[in-house]
Amino acid sequence: MTDGLDLGGDLGERLARVASGVDDAVRAAGRRPDEVTTIVVTKFHPASVVRALHALGVRDVAENRHQEAQAKSTETADLEGLRWHFVGQLQSKKARQARRYAAAVHSLDRDSVVDALAVDDGRVLDGFVQVSLDGQEGRGGVPESDVERLVERLLAADGVRLRGVMAVAPLGEPARPAFARLRGVSERVRSLAPEAVAISAGMSHDYADAVVEGATHLRIGTAITGPRPEAG
Repeated sequence: MTDGLDLGGDLGERLARVASGVDDAVRAAGRRPDEVTTIVVTKFHPASVVRALHALGVRDVAENRHQEAQAKSTETADLEGLRWHFVGQLQSKKARQARRYAAAVHSLDRDSVVDALAVDDGRVLDGFVQVSLDGQEGRGGVPESDVERLVERLLAADGVRLRGVMAVAPLGEPARPAFARLRGVSERVRSLAPEAVAISAGMSHDYADAVVEGATHLRIGTAITGPRPEAG
């Protein structure tokens, strides 16, 4: 969704514009800048865009398709300090492959994916429980009523560290009330895992609302990368 966004200018200008917008949102919410991490979603863009972002100082990038993430992470393996986040629906049969490149998976919503990622290989993967705020199965997420059960399973898993919760705002509804509900779910999760304080929420069109409601990780694509090329 790009409604209302100014996508003009080059990559550096768009990155700076979003960084300024995030800073404004953080200050308006009475929060500290170091509480919020901006993850740039590079969906459908070539690895050259990832390289350009890295040169501009970006260290956190994301994909929502395993095949694309795997290919780009291989192409950019030489970039020091680059962290890949997986933010889309992950098939359990691909989960162990994702461990090879992902620093974090933001879309844990099924027992099968948690179990597949649970590998005691000496490496710890950050995990976010994706919460469904609209009940639409196609968009992923565990129902709010089932969050604690999945959290308990994740806390018992080897090789995965629970960081917090993630959600996508419902389509056609105001984002802030939805993110307020996610904040409430986060409080429930912290009663089981006090260290799981992270909230992954907010995209190009609604990140300011997410920041107000406590988001610690923003997943921003088109506002920084520009319009996406057609899927390959």
